[in-house]
Amino acid sequence: MKVLGINGSARIDGNTAVLIKMVFGELEKAGIETELIQISGNVIEPCKVCWACGGQKNCVHKKDIFREVFDKMVAADGIILGSPVYAGNISANIQAFLERAAVVSDINRGLLKHKVGASVAAARRGGALNTVDAMNHFFLLQDMFIVGSSYWSIAYGRLPNEVTDDTEGMETMKNLGQNMAYLLKIMERSNAE
Repeated sequence: MKVLGINGSARIDGNTAVLIKMVFGELEKAGIETELIQISGNVIEPCKVCWACGGQKNCVHKKDIFREVFDKMVAADGIILGSPVYAGNISANIQAFLERAAVVSDINRGLLKHKVGASVAAARRGGALNTVDAMNHFFLLQDMFIVGSSYWSIAYGRLPNEVTDDTEGMETMKNLGQNMAYLLKIMERSNAE
């Protein structure tokens, strides 16, 4: 089994990556393969609403990394979306990515059906719940299963690695990883029967 993490932060290996990697640690302990894609340094273009993705199972535009990342989403058993809070919501790159992914998935129904999803957000102060909620809405609209934790999957920190000082936030990420591994293992057993 494999889980793909997509970090929508403008910072490589910043607080959002720390949170995703904390979840990954628990998945890896359960024998689940992980891969992290960091969008930083790449510009994801918005959807052109050309509908050419119908029957293609991916976007036809090739000017950015969308196609490569979306193919990995389709191949993965689970997906973790991560974003810092920007202006009380998700980052512009993860927004553009999810808009395109939603259109491709809506036109080609079933590409992400029954995959397991989890969202994490790094916040300086406010807007974290809006950020997690926006990413979870993507999962809900794709017939995916969302994993919960012992609290909202957020942690607080502004400077790089500052989220590690949020003890409850880090414990929440650890629990999220354990819950995701549990659900993935149950699904794997069920599919084998």
